[in-house]
Amino acid sequence: MTNAQEPDRLWSLANRRGMPRRRFLQLLVAGGATAVLAACGADTSGDEDAPASEASPTGGWFKDTTPFITHADGKSLEARLNLQEGLVTPASHFFVRNNSASVDVDLESWRITVEGDAVADPRSLSFEDIQRLPGKTLVSYLECAGNHRAMFDRVQGRAAEGTQWGTGGVGNGEWTGVALRDVLDLAGIRDNAVSVLLVGLDRESPEEGFRRALPVEKAMHADTLLAYGLNGEPLARDHGFPLRAVIPGWVGASNIKWLGRIVVSSEKHWTRNNTTSYVLIGDAYPPEGEALGQPVTTQVIKSALALPWPAELGAGSHRLHGYAHSPGGRIDRVEWSDDSGRTWHAGVALARGAQYGWTRFEFDWEARPGGHAIMTRATDVTGATQPDSVPFNRKGYLFNQPVPHPVRVT
Repeated sequence: MTNAQEPDRLWSLANRRGMPRRRFLQLLVAGGATAVLAACGADTSGDEDAPASEASPTGGWFKDTTPFITHADGKSLEARLNLQEGLVTPASHFFVRNNSASVDVDLESWRITVEGDAVADPRSLSFEDIQRLPGKTLVSYLECAGNHRAMFDRVQGRAAEGTQWGTGGVGNGEWTGVALRDVLDLAGIRDNAVSVLLVGLDRESPEEGFRRALPVEKAMHADTLLAYGLNGEPLARDHGFPLRAVIPGWVGASNIKWLGRIVVSSEKHWTRNNTTSYVLIGDAYPPEGEALGQPVTTQVIKSALALPWPAELGAGSHRLHGYAHSPGGRIDRVEWSDDSGRTWHAGVALARGAQYGWTRFEFDWEARPGGHAIMTRATDVTGATQPDSVPFNRKGYLFNQPVPHPVRVT
């Protein structure tokens, strides 16, 4: 192979691995072939065309972790909202929540199976088969069910189980793929279908593949997506390449990554992730079915400032901004308070995104020397607003009362 052919061969490998062209060029300039191959998960000590290993090559991640808060569980990269300005979150700054190391899937051998007692014609589909279906693009926020979990401790003084997410377990992306219902129609989904189980290829995760069940009505919704692209680029490895679910308004755990299997059943699926995990467990949540409490499905309305925690600012006037989102519809208004919620101020400028996207808000704040706590409160077009308090649940899901963001002014 000539030197002139080398970049083309490297790009062919990187493209098969789902790497964006821009990232490929950055790596090629910075570190040459070795950097590209390492990012692709290839073994640079031997045959450079050998298949990549199933696990990601460096610390469980393929992406640069510098912009993130890296949690001790080794499976969570929390975004720093203060590094974001626009409505769409760049893939490089999009948070990650895994249940194992990110998985490296070989596109050429990848298949997704559609099976179960409620389909008439079980299928095994290649990536090319998926791409032949009508394409669809939508903008939607995606949020971990445990985002703001740390606030149970910081605000209520009672720590919940699990990774102590602050406010950055959320992002807003432009997703491209196909409607899940088109895939189910290919397999001849039956009228008696009740439950659609999505199973990932992350075999190191609980149940040897992270999984979540959807009621058939949600699975057949026109905007329930099987995505292969994010922000106009192929889906990155850390975000579920080659195919993941995107279910607008539902908790991140339902948006299965590295999708490999779909099981359609005439009975409701009960798995770890709707019986003991991703379940609201506490005095306010009586058990439902086989679950220890109430299974978590949809998200809740939230808002957060795009500031470090805690923040430090100089005295004087500041234009602060943040993000608000709701599964019930677009944000209608955001208010702010710097006196523990005794006084709420309107006049917040809003930049609204798409139907399922988040809203960017900003307001002017006159900073006086000393310690402060700034709170924001969002209300959507249905009238739903952030509550004054949230009942405690053991696993710390769906915290959405206004957060007193600490700010030190010097």
